[in-house]
Amino acid sequence: MRPILTAAAMRAADAAAIAAGTSETELMERAGAALAETAWRFTGGMDTLILCGPGNNGGDGYVAARHLAERGVAVRVAALGDPKTDAARWAAGRWDGGVEPLSAMTSRAPLLIDCLFGTGLKKGVEGIAIQALIRLSSASRLCIACDLPSGVDSDSGALLCEVAEAQLTVTFGALKPAHRLAPAMYHCGRVVLADIGIRTDTSWFEIGEPDLPALDPAGHKYSRGLVHLLAGQMPGAIALSAHAAARAGAGYVRISTSRPIDNLPSAIVQTETAEVSDPKIGCLVVGPGLGDIPPVLTLALTGGRPVLIDADAIGLVGDPERLRGHDTIVTPHAGEFAKLFGALPGSKADQTLAAAQASGAVIVYKGPDTIVAAPDGRVGFAPPAPAWLASAGTGDVLAGIIAAMRARGLPSFEAACAGVWLHGRAAERAGPTMIADDLIEALK
Repeated sequence: MRPILTAAAMRAADAAAIAAGTSETELMERAGAALAETAWRFTGGMDTLILCGPGNNGGDGYVAARHLAERGVAVRVAALGDPKTDAARWAAGRWDGGVEPLSAMTSRAPLLIDCLFGTGLKKGVEGIAIQALIRLSSASRLCIACDLPSGVDSDSGALLCEVAEAQLTVTFGALKPAHRLAPAMYHCGRVVLADIGIRTDTSWFEIGEPDLPALDPAGHKYSRGLVHLLAGQMPGAIALSAHAAARAGAGYVRISTSRPIDNLPSAIVQTETAEVSDPKIGCLVVGPGLGDIPPVLTLALTGGRPVLIDADAIGLVGDPERLRGHDTIVTPHAGEFAKLFGALPGSKADQTLAAAQASGAVIVYKGPDTIVAAPDGRVGFAPPAPAWLASAGTGDVLAGIIAAMRARGLPSFEAACAGVWLHGRAAERAGPTMIADDLIEALK
């Protein structure tokens, strides 16, 4: 799980490293060397143009130019202006390859490295800088961004102006929220994290491959986890969730339904009894295909078992405080989130964390940039998932996967993160023509 730091937290981490005895110029040297190393490894030393801004992001570029030149790479540096920080002036002073002014006439190169503006940017890039960057990146074979593509707000992922699309972004110490928040994430390409010796104590991170509990050779279906689902008006949705829970490793999957659901695997038990207080239940699922049946949500919350609330049931919660004291995971998309929590300030990560703290629940705020937050302050950012996940029923599948993780013994936050990761990787395996049913099969 790669750490994620906001701009303020990154500045504090830098300051702590400097206070502990690592100079600012040494940190810049490490960052520029890492940028050069990554460019070398990914491009094999193609001719390079580095665009340097006036701040420390530009300083990283001067260092990278020196390291690439030492390896025999043909490097040019084009600068927006003179360096304005002490560290950047130090880096520029050690580069002896010449600097040309960045202008509309700057000639292209096969590799473009964008070191104009990084984490601290709060307003859009204007004039010659953005015009040249867009033109040169479009004309290059590959564009690498230093820390962030210029023109991106580090914390919110907003685009402050037109932003060039990088195929690769090299960042230092920790990822930034914008690397995993839309729309900025679409402009970052592959994100490489370089260790430059900065301590990154943080409860925000990129969700990585889960460490799933091993199967007990002496175990049985209940020890592997019982997922119990409450059906409603649209049986197809709860069927997807149940089937996904079974494929995700639950030992026993059971649906309370007043009418039989066709085409389910025979291993999934269907019953008319709503056994929500069964102590063997590892997770209850309520919401997929539920419709407007408030008593079913009330029933689920009174069972005393872990509950996953999805889809229609989210709209029936009403007051988020209703969830406090219950062991719940809530999985809203944007519309459902707004209905339950209203308009919250800040980035999507800030909003998800605020919702978790307001409700006492683990929140999975779904979307192309899914965020998982726990009331204790932990925030997980999903790695990029395929665009073809945006189809009917895939959210029902996610609910089933998370429920299986919870029933298998993972705590709620860890279960939600594991489910999100598995959901995205299954979509990659299923391919762009998949439907939700195929996503389940890809879990095998």
